[in-house]
Amino acid sequence: MLNRRQLLGAGAAGATLVSSKAWGQTLNMGLPEAALMDTAATQVTPRPSSGVDYTPVVTLNGWTLPYRMNNGVKEFHLVAEPVERELADGMIAHLWGYNGQSTGPTIEAVEGDRVRIYVTNKLPEGTTVHWHGLILPSGMDGVSGLSHPSIPPGKTFIYEFDLVKSGTFMYHPHGDEMTQMAMGMMGMFVVHPKDPTFMPVDRDFLIMLNAFDIDPGTYVPRIMTMTDFNLWTWNSRIFPDIDPLVVNKGDRVRVRVGNLTMTNHPIHMHGYDFKVTCTDGGWVPESAQWPEVSIDIPVGAMRAYEFVADHLGDWAIHCHKSHHTMNAMGHDVPTFIGVNKKPLTQKIRQFQPEYMPMGMSGMGDMAKMEMPLPDNTIPMMTGWGPYGPIEMGGMFSVVKVRDGIDADDYSDPGWYENPPGEMAYEWTGELPEFASNNSPKTILTPKPNSKG
Repeated sequence: MLNRRQLLGAGAAGATLVSSKAWGQTLNMGLPEAALMDTAATQVTPRPSSGVDYTPVVTLNGWTLPYRMNNGVKEFHLVAEPVERELADGMIAHLWGYNGQSTGPTIEAVEGDRVRIYVTNKLPEGTTVHWHGLILPSGMDGVSGLSHPSIPPGKTFIYEFDLVKSGTFMYHPHGDEMTQMAMGMMGMFVVHPKDPTFMPVDRDFLIMLNAFDIDPGTYVPRIMTMTDFNLWTWNSRIFPDIDPLVVNKGDRVRVRVGNLTMTNHPIHMHGYDFKVTCTDGGWVPESAQWPEVSIDIPVGAMRAYEFVADHLGDWAIHCHKSHHTMNAMGHDVPTFIGVNKKPLTQKIRQFQPEYMPMGMSGMGDMAKMEMPLPDNTIPMMTGWGPYGPIEMGGMFSVVKVRDGIDADDYSDPGWYENPPGEMAYEWTGELPEFASNNSPKTILTPKPNSKG
C-alpha cells in the first residue's frame, strides 16, 4: 500500500506534494459529495460563473461530474459500482459504472488546473482508473500493480495531478480491464483551453462509443465476447433513444467522439462536410486540418470535428458499419432473400398458427411489425420518423438544425418540415429512357463533344 506521501507525490518530474496544512484542510473537509445520476436523459451543464470561460460539453444521454474547490484544487469524487442502465425504453442492462451510470460522468476542467480525484471502489473486486491520454506522474497513471496497488473493494484512493494540456481524453480501469470495460466502466475527460479565445465553439457535443453482448431476454453482458457484439451504443444508449444533437443555425459546432470498443467506427454525418480539429494527441493546427464527411475512430482513440451549422434540417449521424446501426441481432440467421417460403409456412402454421415468414425480400418489414419479443429486448430495427419507420438501431442519432434555438436550449424541437419543392416525391408520369449494362467489362465514357 502506498503511504500518503507516495500516493500524492508519485515520483514524476513536476509533481507537487500537498503541504501538511493543505492536507489537513482536505481531511477536515472530508470526502467530496459523490454525485449520483438516476436518469439516462441528457443533462446540460451551465457555463462557469467564475474563472476561465468555456462552452461546457453536452454528453449525449450523460452528464458532467460536479466538483468542489479546496485550497485552489478542483476535487471530484468517482464511485465505481454496479449500476442499472436504461439502454433504451424497454431494455435495462446490469452493468458496472460510476456514480450510478454507465458510461460514467464526464469530467470537465481547464488547462492549468490541479485536480484531486477521489475514487471509491464499491465493486466486488479491485479496480483502478487510467487517465487515457493525459500527461501526468507515473504513479497516477492507474495501471494496477505497475502505477500503484489496485484499489480494494470498500477503499478510496486519491489521484492528484496538474492538467498540463487541453483536449479530449478518456478514463477507464486498467485492472481486470477485459471484465470491467466489458461491463461498461469508462468515461470522458475534457480539458478546456486556458485561453477562451482558442478554438471556441457555440455547441460542444460528446459521444463515447461502447458495445455490449447481451443475449435477448437477459441483463448482464457476456464479458468473454471479443468481436461478436450485438449492441452497439453511444454512451451506453441505443437508437431510437439516443438524444438528438440540437443546433441553432449559424452555430459553430464541435463533436468529440471517443472509442473504447473492440473495433473501429467510421462516423458519418449527413448534410455537411466538416474539418477534423483534434485527436487525443492534441489539437490539429488549422493548416493541417482536413475535410471529411466520415471520420474513422480507431480503437482506444478520440477524434473531434467541427462545422458551421448553415443547413437547416434533420441530418442523420451514425456509424457507417451497417450492422452497428442494428440492435440485438441473431448473427446465425440464414439469408432467405429470393426464397419461396409459402409451402414451408403452411406446414409450420399447422403447429404454430401465429408464425410469420420473414426475410424473403429483405429485412425492412421488421421495422413495421410489432412481434412478441423476449423480456428486456427491443427490436433489431426500430424508430419512427415523420414519414414512416427509420429502420435503424444502435449507433444512430439525428443532428437537428433550426432557426431560433436559444444558446442553452438542447430540447428536441420535433421533426423538420421540408419546405415546398425540397422533398423527394413519387413520379407517376412517363419515365425517361434509362440505360442498362449486363457486361462485366470496363466501358469507357467518350469525351463530351466540345462543339456541342
